Amino acid sequence: MVLQRLGPGLVTGAADDDPSGIATYSQAGAQFGFGLLWTVFLTTPCMIAIQLVSAQIGRVTGKGLAANIMKVAPRWLVLALVSALVAANTFNIAADIAAMAEALSLVIGGLNHEHALIFAALSTLLQVFVPYRRYSPILKFLTLTLFAYVATAFTVQIPWSTALLAAVWPKANVSADYLLMVVAVLGTTISPYLFFWQASQEVEEMNQGQRDRPLRELSRRGGDPELARIKADTMVGMLLSNGIAFFIILTTASVLNANGVTRINSATEAAEALRPLAGDFTFLLFALGIIGTGMLAIPVLAGSAAYGVAEIFGWRATLEAKPEKAVGFYAIIAAATIIGFGLGFTGIDSIHMLVWSAVLNGIVAVPIMAMMMAIVSNGAIMGRFKARTWLVALGWLGTAVMALAVVALLGSFVLGLG
Repeated sequence: MVLQRLGPGLVTGAADDDPSGIATYSQAGAQFGFGLLWTVFLTTPCMIAIQLVSAQIGRVTGKGLAANIMKVAPRWLVLALVSALVAANTFNIAADIAAMAEALSLVIGGLNHEHALIFAALSTLLQVFVPYRRYSPILKFLTLTLFAYVATAFTVQIPWSTALLAAVWPKANVSADYLLMVVAVLGTTISPYLFFWQASQEVEEMNQGQRDRPLRELSRRGGDPELARIKADTMVGMLLSNGIAFFIILTTASVLNANGVTRINSATEAAEALRPLAGDFTFLLFALGIIGTGMLAIPVLAGSAAYGVAEIFGWRATLEAKPEKAVGFYAIIAAATIIGFGLGFTGIDSIHMLVWSAVLNGIVAVPIMAMMMAIVSNGAIMGRFKARTWLVALGWLGTAVMALAVVALLGSFVLGLG
């Protein structure tokens, strides 16, 4: 079956549309209407390329991203980058848990902190005590929650001709706020935690016997069907991810921007703003989507941090291991989630946590992407499976686009535009 062939790429793409991402896309639609729909088309090929590179590195070498990066960079640099990744992921987890708790409170009532504790505990317990072979199908099932945002779009009136025209022929806008939102969308879509997660999931699947040994260990023949599977899986996952982003921008532009609501600070604010304008059913779909995507994204955020740290220190890094067999790995997962939960009691609002996460992600993303491109082009590491010219070109293009976005983001802070 087609669904059985989908896995790491599908889950990775879906996890990109976490509650923090939903907030960013909602603000893009509320503030600029259909004016930023074009960004989805810009990020899609770049995202496909860099995630394809990540998946191929994991599948060809049989090792995660951090382990491979240490072959082309000094250990201290890898440690610094992974430390920043862990910090960024922890802030992101905090913002996501807060959004999920608020969404559940809006739907059924209750206290935010109690709901946050439930989500943090459930996510941690599932990762630690449910082996990968059983947990993987759960994550794959959770990707279905993204379709709540497709359904949401069809519960409201959308001027399709106007929207599609704006998507393919956007109006020029060089304001500081507009440029910052473009950077935010890019940073939300192309995130380092996705690189680490997808590479490690390919290794997990291989170690479970669902795939063969590392591709570079094969003889002169073979491997092409696996590369084809990776390509299809990654393309489906990234097209799903960016398609959902498109529908979120579309919905919030059609309802919120059209009715003068132009400032959204969180995913739950978007849900609340939709309620009086689009009705209870639209609100419910949007709010439940926040909870479902959060349950998918939190383990990906915590897990990617744990894979990176464990590989640097040579710890066992697999979700299949029992807790006592991979103490360090599971300790990172638990710590990232618990600290993220704890940040909700500090009084720091989710917007500041997202800003810090975006800055750290931006700083980390570009050097990691550059190193990934160096690895995938290296015959000594990849063997006969080093990337083809088109993938190398598209991957470097994505790296350049991300670098420009980071320069713009950092420049905005220096100039005080944010």
